[in-house]
Amino acid sequence: MSDADPNLDGPPWDEDAPDVEERDPNTHDMFGSPEPAGMREAEAAAIPVVAEPVAQPVQDNGPAAHVDDGEAYTVLARKYRPRTFEDLIGQEAMVRTLTNAFATGRIAHAFMLTGVRGVGKTTTARLLARALNNETDVIDRPSLALTAHGRHDAAIMAGQHMDVMEMDAASHTGVNDIRDILESVRYAPVEARYKVYVLDEVHMLSNQAFNALLKTLEEPPPHAKFIFATTEIRKVPVTILSRCQRFDLRRVEPEILVEHLARIAEREGMRIEQDALALIARAAEGSVRDGLSLLDQALVQGERGETVQTTTVRDMLGLADRTQTIALFEAIMAGRTPEALELFRTLYGYGADPVQVTNDLLEHCHAASVAKMLGPQATRLPNDQAQALTALGAVLSAGTLARVWQMLLKALDEVRRAPSPADAVEMAIVRLAYAADLPGPEEALKALGDGEPMPGGQAPRGGGGGGGGASAQLAARPVAAPAFPDPQTFEQVVALIGEKREVGLQMDVQRYVKPVAFKPGAITYESAPGAPVDLARKLSSRLRDWTGRTWLIAANGQGGGETMIEIDRRRRSQERAEIEADPFVTAVMAAFPGAVIGEVKTIAAPVELPVIPDEGDEEV
Repeated sequence: MSDADPNLDGPPWDEDAPDVEERDPNTHDMFGSPEPAGMREAEAAAIPVVAEPVAQPVQDNGPAAHVDDGEAYTVLARKYRPRTFEDLIGQEAMVRTLTNAFATGRIAHAFMLTGVRGVGKTTTARLLARALNNETDVIDRPSLALTAHGRHDAAIMAGQHMDVMEMDAASHTGVNDIRDILESVRYAPVEARYKVYVLDEVHMLSNQAFNALLKTLEEPPPHAKFIFATTEIRKVPVTILSRCQRFDLRRVEPEILVEHLARIAEREGMRIEQDALALIARAAEGSVRDGLSLLDQALVQGERGETVQTTTVRDMLGLADRTQTIALFEAIMAGRTPEALELFRTLYGYGADPVQVTNDLLEHCHAASVAKMLGPQATRLPNDQAQALTALGAVLSAGTLARVWQMLLKALDEVRRAPSPADAVEMAIVRLAYAADLPGPEEALKALGDGEPMPGGQAPRGGGGGGGGASAQLAARPVAAPAFPDPQTFEQVVALIGEKREVGLQMDVQRYVKPVAFKPGAITYESAPGAPVDLARKLSSRLRDWTGRTWLIAANGQGGGETMIEIDRRRRSQERAEIEADPFVTAVMAAFPGAVIGEVKTIAAPVELPVIPDEGDEEV
């Protein structure tokens, strides 16, 4: 047997094994001298050159090339991982703080990165490690100006740098693992400026491991930096948090994530509908990684050159059409039980998950409540959906929405535990439709104290069955028909308010309501500045009491006309202008210099009184 290295592909006794090169041609010999150039060139000509695949950077704007069948595919979440701090989307506050800290030299010795999954904690930790050891031809200090030509960048991003140690605390939870770090932290870095220790999921460390880390973390050597990442910040001891500079990585806003996904789809040479991207961003819940994973799954749904449809993505995610679930929520809150059941069965027939439908109803209840207080823009929904939920929130009281929220939470638990989730949703719809307009405790007590029948609780509209509870007890009482018919115009609504002697409400309507659209049972208007917050709710409640039907009053319209007071002022101004232009009035004003026209009044026509006979004319 020779002294040369045995064949690594087989046992040393394999006589037929090919000879193995005794030294690497790309390295110096043991005395530090390079191999002769002629020999290197000759051997290099015989060695085939194999180009290693390089991940496409984020800055590349060209479409992705076709992937061969035998080529390994890189998922989008890895392919478009941020390479610089500018590539981090939705984390501007953290980047601004770090930029100022590095510019002034006030760099902390330990960083704590926290946030939900997929917002960029591990990526940010690697970028920080690169920034701490940033070294190029023109940069030799810690800097956030990262380039692709840094001396240590490639090894750090690949997790192979000897001075940057990455440890998964979920699988290294004991004190012995931390002891290894404490032993190595005493030695200076080999190549880089700092020794950087990155601990992912640091909340998984044991109490003994945390205690072992305390002293070194409080007084680390000047050449050591610690970067921690966690999704459970509350499980990290306060003694550790007090020794770190904490950064909370925010969930990425849906509109920002939609733009990011659209750019990546374009770089991949694929087309996808905007509403489909909105569905993906909604399902990602602020996580960029989850959004990219779902986009990866969605792009394979369509052929190259074809647009991925929203319906395809909805089916892929198992989601119901949000417009249909809003219609379902409206039918439930209006007490139209048969219509609500048919809508749900249609959604279920198209493959909607009952749990997801219940979650959508919860979101609609929340959106209606938020829009009631903050306006439609607070819902972060498309304009038509926001308008519909805002109109619904204007009709329903805050107490009703709160009760519906609690009932939906209970229904969600029932749907998850029921043998048949679809049956559980239908029973929840019946219960919600019946209880949607039940009075609250304060309203019921007031009605009982006044001796009036309690409002709400009637049988579900459109059905033949009777209700239960309060409605069954009040069924024998005659229900008075509304004294006033439905107003057919906005002016008739104002007249009805005047007939009911609601002076304050009438003045508010005349002063602040700019009508946009009107039909019996629904009014959309633009609110003038200074309008009361509860004007829409109060108007809807009064009209429902007077006409016996539900009125949808939406105070979120745009492009409304004039208020009734503005119309009256404009009419008076026109009348005054006509009077001033009258020749007789002009002549009078010219004859009496300095005279002004005061109040303009319309003199009523004289009333002819009956002739009263004189007493002397009476016969004696």
